[in-house]
Amino acid sequence: MSLIEIERLDAVAIVRFNNPPNGYMNAAMVGDLDAAVDGLLADDTVRVLVFTGALKGVFIEHYDVSELLMLSAKLRAKGAAFSLDRPSPEGTYHKILSRLESAPKPVIAAINGTAMGGGFEFCMACDIRLAERGPYWLGQPEINIGILAGAGGTQRLVRLVGETRALELSLTGRTVSPDEAASIGMVHAAVDGAVLDHAMTMAKRLAAQPPRAVAHIKRLIRSATETPLSQGLANERTLFMDLAVSDDGHRLMGEFVAGKRSIRD
Repeated sequence: MSLIEIERLDAVAIVRFNNPPNGYMNAAMVGDLDAAVDGLLADDTVRVLVFTGALKGVFIEHYDVSELLMLSAKLRAKGAAFSLDRPSPEGTYHKILSRLESAPKPVIAAINGTAMGGGFEFCMACDIRLAERGPYWLGQPEINIGILAGAGGTQRLVRLVGETRALELSLTGRTVSPDEAASIGMVHAAVDGAVLDHAMTMAKRLAAQPPRAVAHIKRLIRSATETPLSQGLANERTLFMDLAVSDDGHRLMGEFVAGKRSIRD
């Protein structure tokens, strides 16, 4: 049985993490997720990806620490040592998160419960994060077991909440409620009721937007912090003109000028 479940609703793909009883991410789930992401990103009929947990109250609890402990024991037995002048290579999970960030399609995390460690690292790689209100915990508590967030947690968290808050959360290992996560910018919103319903409303709106414009906007914004301003502005001008002469751009601007479309819709 696959640990990743996929449901298609028109142009939206709902992907559920399903690893009972604890909802851990593990190597087997990463393998299934890798294949699922490859297939969905290659499918032109899928315009938006929505990720959520299949278990009640759990998005991804965290990565399976028993697997990490076995890896630790294996490497220690070999006398392995690590230093910044010899960077550790990317693993499959790192590559999945990078692919989702750089994909031309919007990716939504419908956080239906607890998402800590590698689970919240997944959320941070998504474009939109909605968290269901409840007795759930979000964040990076890895320091409490002697490690750190190793799948982008220290880097992406700074970009979401700033250096000061990221230091406090990461050094103390404090996790936060959905409401606090929303108040400090870890998620876009904390919502009442089933978060998947809210995510689908957002997904349907995004799926109805011109896909070329969606891809260009996501590319520009995702790369903005790492691109010199002059180059970013040049890229923006170029992609603006690309959309201006595109079929969708020409048609939709024409509808607006003719009074058939509101720019606020």
